[in-house]
This record gives sequence, structure tokens and C-alpha cells, in this order.
Amino acid sequence: MAFHDVNFPLRLAFGASGGPVRAVDIVELANGREVRNTAQSRSRRRYNAVTGVKSVDDARALSAFFEARSGRLHSFRFRDPIDFSSGANSPRATDQSLGLADGSQTEFQLVKRYGDAVRPITRPVEASVVVAVDGDVVAHTQGALGRVSIAAPAPGAVVRAGFLFDVPVRFDADGLVLSLDTQGAVNVTDVPLIEVFDHA
Repeated sequence: MAFHDVNFPLRLAFGASGGPVRAVDIVELANGREVRNTAQSRSRRRYNAVTGVKSVDDARALSAFFEARSGRLHSFRFRDPIDFSSGANSPRATDQSLGLADGSQTEFQLVKRYGDAVRPITRPVEASVVVAVDGDVVAHTQGALGRVSIAAPAPGAVVRAGFLFDVPVRFDADGLVLSLDTQGAVNVTDVPLIEVFDHA
């Protein structure tokens, strides 16, 4: 298995439904109280791109993309239609806090914060990333899995960044069910996608 650094076709992703899923086990006790537990530290996203397939050409593009990924074997980029930016639609260097500098650290992980929940961003759109130290944009280089490197800031400096990003996903079915009706319209049963956790 490998990560293929290609995007699921954007025209097929348009209109996709889905979002974060939190797996929570709930045990209801005899007195009516509940015990709740989760084994995952963060959400895992699921999508269904079935609505993006509107024509025979779309169905052919989907089938070709599925074959090129060997079905569920290889992961790829998917642009979440709702959650794809560090802040507003146009990223700003002050959107997300990456942490406080200690005077020697030069590498920082891109993250997106949802209140107290922190999500590592491993597949940023490279040209979109901007990094700031105490509000001033600084030069950076990009490493693997959403890491950025800058000259070591002074201790206590706030490192922030803005970016667009994709979600690493794979197909979540072994096959596609495609058909044409009597009027020549394409019918697609399901195009399920599931997030793959890269190790940031």
C-alpha cells in the first residue's frame, strides 16, 4: 500500500457528503447512568462522493481513478468541500497556532484546532502555506507530512500558520456499482471514502 499524491477529481468531489465521525462506546447502567469511552484520540472522516457522478464521462473518470488506486489498496488526496482551510477560505499566516518557540526548535507540525481538539494536518496544499512568528511572515521550507521548518525563533515567540489542505483517504469498498438506465443516465450505488491516518 502507498499514498498516491493525486487528488480525487474535484468535479466528482463536488457535492460529496460526509465529515468527522467519533467512535464512542456507550454502556447504559441499570440506574440509567451511562459510561462512555472512545478508543480514538481524534475524529476519523468519512465521505460519500456518489452525487458527483452525473454523466458517462464522470463514471469513466471514477472507474479509471478507482482502478489506478487498486481499489482500497492505495490512499490519495480528497478535498473536503466544507473543511479545507486553516481559517477563512483564503488562509492567513495567523490562522492556527503551531506552538511557542523554545529558542532551538526549527520544525513545527501544521495543525488545525477545533476548540480543545487538535488535528494534525499532514497533506497541506504546498503553495498555500504561510508561516508567521509573532505576527510577521517568515520564510519556511516544507518537509513531509505537514511539517514546516523555519529559522529558530526566540524563546516564547508564537509560531502560527495558514494553509489549505486535503484529507488523505482511500476507497472504502472493494468495487463500484455503475449502470445506465433506459434513458442513458448513469446510476451509481455508492462511492464511500474513509480517512487514512498518516503518522505526523
